[in-house]
Amino acid sequence: MDMSDKKGPITLKIILIGNSGVGKSSVMNRYVNHRFTNMYRATVGTDFLSKTISIDGDTVTLQIWDTAGTERFQSLGTPLYRGAHCCMLVFDVTSKASFSALDGWRKEFLIQGEPKDPSDFPFIVLGNKTDLSDREVSDKLSRQWCEEIRAEYFEGSAKEDLDVEKPFLRAAQRGLQQYKKHTLENTGHFQITCKQPRETRNTCEC
Repeated sequence: MDMSDKKGPITLKIILIGNSGVGKSSVMNRYVNHRFTNMYRATVGTDFLSKTISIDGDTVTLQIWDTAGTERFQSLGTPLYRGAHCCMLVFDVTSKASFSALDGWRKEFLIQGEPKDPSDFPFIVLGNKTDLSDREVSDKLSRQWCEEIRAEYFEGSAKEDLDVEKPFLRAAQRGLQQYKKHTLENTGHFQITCKQPRETRNTCEC
C-alpha cells in the first residue's frame, strides 16, 4: 500500500552546510524564491525555506535548512542535523579552503546527525560561484573527492541562476528514497524496549 496516498505530502528535510560566505543562503533563495541579492548577510544560527514539488508522482515538501557556517554558531546547527533526509555540502569554487573544509563538515554531520545508516546516507556536493573567473577548485578535483565519499557532484551559480535547480531535485530524489526506505522499515515493526518490572513480592530482603 502506498502510504503517501493516505497521508498527503511527504516532508523531506534537506540540510545545507559549508563555510560561511560560500553562498548557502543565496543558493537556497535562488531555488525557492528565484531571487538573488549582492548584499551579504551572514546567517545567524539557522534559517529555512519550504518548497513543494512533485517527484515521480509523489507530492513532496522540501524543508531546506541553511545553517551558519561560522564556528561561533556551529553548535546551534547540529541539533537540526537530526532527522535530515539528505545533506548538501556547499563550497565556493574560487576558495580552496572552503572545499578543503567539506570533509570536516561531512564528518560533523554524521556524528551529530546520527543517520540510521551512515554508509548509505545521501550527500550532494555543490560548487557555487562558477560565474567568477578566479577559480581555485577544478571540476576534476571536486568529482574525485565525491567519488571517494560516494556523493554526487553539481556546480553552478546562484548569482547567474546557472544549474541551481538540478542539485535540489537530486537531493529531493535521494531524500525521498531515504524516507521511503526507513519508513517502510519501521512500518509494522514496533519494537518494545521497555521491560516489565520483575515480580518482587517474594524477594524481600528484610
